[in-house]
Amino acid sequence: MQHFPIFLNLRGRTVVLSGGGEAALAKLRLLMKTEATLRVFAAEPCDDLRTLAADGRIALAERALQPGDVTGAALFYAADEDADEDARTAAIADAEGALVNIVDNLEDSQFITPAIVDRDPVTVAIGTEGAAPVLARAIKRDLEERLPPVLGLLAKIGKLFRPAAERLPMGRARRDFWADYYFDAGPRAYEAEGEDGANAALEDLLDRHLSRSAQDGHVDFVGAGPGDPELLTLKARVALDKADVVIHDRLVAPEILELARREALLVDVGKTGFGPSAAQDDINAAIIEHASQGAHVVRLKSGDPTVFGRLDEEIEAVEAAGVAWRIVPGITAASAAIAGLGQSLTKRERNSSVRFMTGHDMKGFAEQDWRALARPGEVAAVYMGKRAARFVQGRLMMHGADPATPVSFVENASRPDQRVVEATLGDMADALSDTPLDGPVLTFYGIAPRRARAEAAAFEQEMAL
Repeated sequence: MQHFPIFLNLRGRTVVLSGGGEAALAKLRLLMKTEATLRVFAAEPCDDLRTLAADGRIALAERALQPGDVTGAALFYAADEDADEDARTAAIADAEGALVNIVDNLEDSQFITPAIVDRDPVTVAIGTEGAAPVLARAIKRDLEERLPPVLGLLAKIGKLFRPAAERLPMGRARRDFWADYYFDAGPRAYEAEGEDGANAALEDLLDRHLSRSAQDGHVDFVGAGPGDPELLTLKARVALDKADVVIHDRLVAPEILELARREALLVDVGKTGFGPSAAQDDINAAIIEHASQGAHVVRLKSGDPTVFGRLDEEIEAVEAAGVAWRIVPGITAASAAIAGLGQSLTKRERNSSVRFMTGHDMKGFAEQDWRALARPGEVAAVYMGKRAARFVQGRLMMHGADPATPVSFVENASRPDQRVVEATLGDMADALSDTPLDGPVLTFYGIAPRRARAEAAAFEQEMAL
């Protein structure tokens, strides 16, 4: 992030602009929404600028900007639409302590003005670091359509009501009250009775929320998917947005944790195979502790929580504590990894079933029905199987599996750094040794990558640009 987004208080401060044409007018239309004092210098101002000056909207000096004209100003815009003149005025402004923006010159500007959706006092700023102005305009247009004009008025009414709402407990109780007002009671009351109705709705709504008993805690067991944030389900996204506490696994991608509410407490209880891990009893205790305090807890698990996620143990602990819960499924790693291979988990005349296996259990390496799996055409997805590769290889070959059976390893499925290693049953352990894989790996027995997958991956990357 090159440009850090902030909202600058311009009440009573001065903004200076040099320029007398369309570029200057475009900036002024935005700046006149603020409470700043606007001073404009233009040797040849257009008629619209003279009209704004006559109306008292700006202070206009019909001359070129000179040293001393920017002293004490907070911001300066160079909008003369002439590179040499813009460079001259920008140098003056910089020397006199103002932050400088040169219109249509991102490289030499000290700050940029984002695209803005104005629902005063609700303001949405959209920036793309100058990389994609068309994208910024498209996002702005979409938000303009989504955010009703009445939102600003409701926010102004709500701002005055905030001291009264402090009678509600901090956290979830207040959030529920304000969400009820902005997205339900407020708009309905305004539509029916205007501003007076919206004001009255707040009083009635507060009484109802104050009369409610203390909020009970709740736990959502949420699947974070394989890592790509775009593979997160809509229901999971909503749960993260409402969570007071997010108790997450080590493998949950940072980009997904970024989607949690800024005020949410993030608790890392990551488990590492054959390494340091949070004890399951401690994880259960953390979930119950926060939920018992009335928090909305999201227990965020990589992939799908119902697949090798020790979900039953956590549900049993939550139920024993009398806490309500639900499951929000996610895309499991096998589905994402097989897509990365360009293959299908099942195929007519090859296999009508697929086994989801774990490479190790709580006592070490996990035993399976190796004889059945060794039959031709069988397919298995082995989770947490990286360290168990030689064990799996030995068991299958011991029971007669063909050493030429294809095996694929997929590291960091669905993520930008995804890697695929192709092998056979006969050399799978050596293939892993020759190509160390540091990230989470899913092993496919009985499936090889599709040959056209490289071209497909290149197309996907091109479409993402």
